[in-house]
Amino acid sequence: MTLISFVVPVYGVQGYLRECLDSILNQSFTDLEVIAIDDCSPDSSGEILAEYAAHDARLRVITLDQNEGQGPARNRGVAEATGRYVWFLDSDDWLADGAVRAVADRLRETDAEVLIVDHARVYWDNLVDPSVIGPRFHEAPTVFALRDWPTAIDILHVPWNKVIRRDLLDRLNFKFRSGWYEDVPFTYGLLMATERITLLDRICVYYRQRRAGAATRTAGDGHFAIFPNWAQVFDTFDDSRPGAEQLRKLLFRRMIWHFLIVRGNDERMPPELRGRFFAEMTRHYRRYLPPGGYPVPGGSEGLKHRLVADGRNGMFQALRLGFRVAETGRKVARAVAGRGIRTARSTVRLAREAVFRSYYRLQLRLPMDQSLAVYAAYWYRGYACNPAAIYDKARELSPGVRGVFVVRRDRVGTIPPGVDHVVAGSLRYYRTLARAKWLINNVNWPNNVVKRPGSVHVMTHHGTPLKVMGLDQQAYPGGVQDDDFAGQMRRADRWDYSITANTFTTQMWERAYPCRYETLETGYPRNDQLATATAEDVARIRAKLGLAPEDRVVLYAPTHREHHPGYHPPFEPTELLDAIGPNGRLLMRSHYFHDRAHAPGTARLADRARDVSAYPSVEELYLAADVLVTDYSSVMFDYAILDRPIVVYAPDWQAYRLVRGVYFDVTTEPPGAVVTTFPDLLDLFRTGAVDNDAAAKARAQFRRKFCALADGRSAERVVRKVFLGESG
Repeated sequence: MTLISFVVPVYGVQGYLRECLDSILNQSFTDLEVIAIDDCSPDSSGEILAEYAAHDARLRVITLDQNEGQGPARNRGVAEATGRYVWFLDSDDWLADGAVRAVADRLRETDAEVLIVDHARVYWDNLVDPSVIGPRFHEAPTVFALRDWPTAIDILHVPWNKVIRRDLLDRLNFKFRSGWYEDVPFTYGLLMATERITLLDRICVYYRQRRAGAATRTAGDGHFAIFPNWAQVFDTFDDSRPGAEQLRKLLFRRMIWHFLIVRGNDERMPPELRGRFFAEMTRHYRRYLPPGGYPVPGGSEGLKHRLVADGRNGMFQALRLGFRVAETGRKVARAVAGRGIRTARSTVRLAREAVFRSYYRLQLRLPMDQSLAVYAAYWYRGYACNPAAIYDKARELSPGVRGVFVVRRDRVGTIPPGVDHVVAGSLRYYRTLARAKWLINNVNWPNNVVKRPGSVHVMTHHGTPLKVMGLDQQAYPGGVQDDDFAGQMRRADRWDYSITANTFTTQMWERAYPCRYETLETGYPRNDQLATATAEDVARIRAKLGLAPEDRVVLYAPTHREHHPGYHPPFEPTELLDAIGPNGRLLMRSHYFHDRAHAPGTARLADRARDVSAYPSVEELYLAADVLVTDYSSVMFDYAILDRPIVVYAPDWQAYRLVRGVYFDVTTEPPGAVVTTFPDLLDLFRTGAVDNDAAAKARAQFRRKFCALADGRSAERVVRKVFLGESG
């Protein structure tokens, strides 16, 4: 018999599910099974489960036809579990390394019916907060009943910190309720029913504190489910058990603590529900108050208990307001004390900034222009990428919307004729930003841009992520340029829509930017022209670039390395051209961060090589090229749409993945051939291995994963949703 069955309900966790499954299946202890319940998840969680199940027979997937909720999903999983013990785990949490072996050893030592493990909360900003009661685990007897160590009542009342013998579950015949707080009657019913509890004084579960999407951060009347669940604890309480009188008192205190936690969290309890919630607190207080009272906490916590008992909601709210005012005063005092002396700036610059800020604030007070959309790309570098493609399609499908592009002063000359534009930093720029209904950008707008009520912010992004982004960068501090992760999240909080090129990107953005936007998994609008280009289009572009039909054109486009400024992979254009052959042509393009510089190696360009860093359309360069050579740039995902040879030239792969961080190993899941040295790159071209059978097979697999949405209609899908309000 398998020792441990993990039961994992799955719903809306595509950004976290892989980490959860890996943490179980990659444990050194392998005598386990995983029962994953796809609770009709609306995202790609089902696809992830199928992928893992295909590679590991220990994972079984139950797929539900309709959403039943976490509690009923757990019931389904228990019914299928075959292990001697059952361990519930939430699909956005994960296990510590070695946790399962430590649990197995403890179970064999104690033969416990319930083993409780310690946990730590992990917040979105990487703050790790140990459990409150964990430091007292060592005080408990090796094996005990709840009456012998009632401190266990104060351990977090969740299923996932408990490993439970299956025959105990069968004996109790407990069924989880639907809705929230279903874990309350489960936990306390379980603890009171067994004589053999043991604790493992070790952090085994990392409890993810999601920035958005969790029930604990969702406002609404769903939180009233706390009352019937606690009522079930007391309505089924067995007063004939030894020690029942003391346990009832401690459970009552824990109930009031729990009510106050929920009522005190404004992210859970909107203003219009707070009075009714408080009244329910008072009603349950009076209904279940133990005869002879209970140990009331001291200090401000005890005062709250007394206000609940007396039904004094007004006084309770005044007390909370007073606490907040005092805390605000302490924060202000700390800020003033820690403020350094600012570097003096010129009076003229200060005055100009003050005038422009005032002008912007004035414009924000004026009516929003319901027909105005403002676009930008690459920090105002010009008319490009997804915003440009959306602009073009909006002019066709939604002519009533007037589009304006923001451009840097030194890039005004790159704006195509007929495209209205404003210069960044000008008065018209601030007026346009303040009055526009739609704001479309492939990077974040500056910090001082205000999201007005009713405005629509569209983040188009500008690539499929190979390197880690957003909050995921916290694990790779050596590659971080912007370590203000709270600021990153505030900027992402302005998004209404996030456009993604594929399901993989959707999953990664959900982890990297856990905010309340709606994902539009439409494919990237900029790639429509790649999907629809004809042979005539390619010939026209090549002629425009001065390339002959018989030329074999190689585009070399390395990425920028934030952690290694100034580094360029070893590359000699003349030698590469010799390897390509007499009809070879080399186009070299630097990353857009280097738009004021030149491509690497241009100081020694051969006659048949050309620096195309300043060429306005990278998509036209893709169409002109017969082969792409890159390293870790997202250009590979776009170029793969064309189904032409791609070479990953990765001389610093090991250093890059360790310092900068990546989402997958591009050397084992490549879009084509892979080399790590320049001589090997030359051999690829000399031998024809650039596009041999192995390279073609790798490219086909890569395209299936990343290019399925590139059908030439991505911009249309965005415009119909964002500007025309069409669904589907």
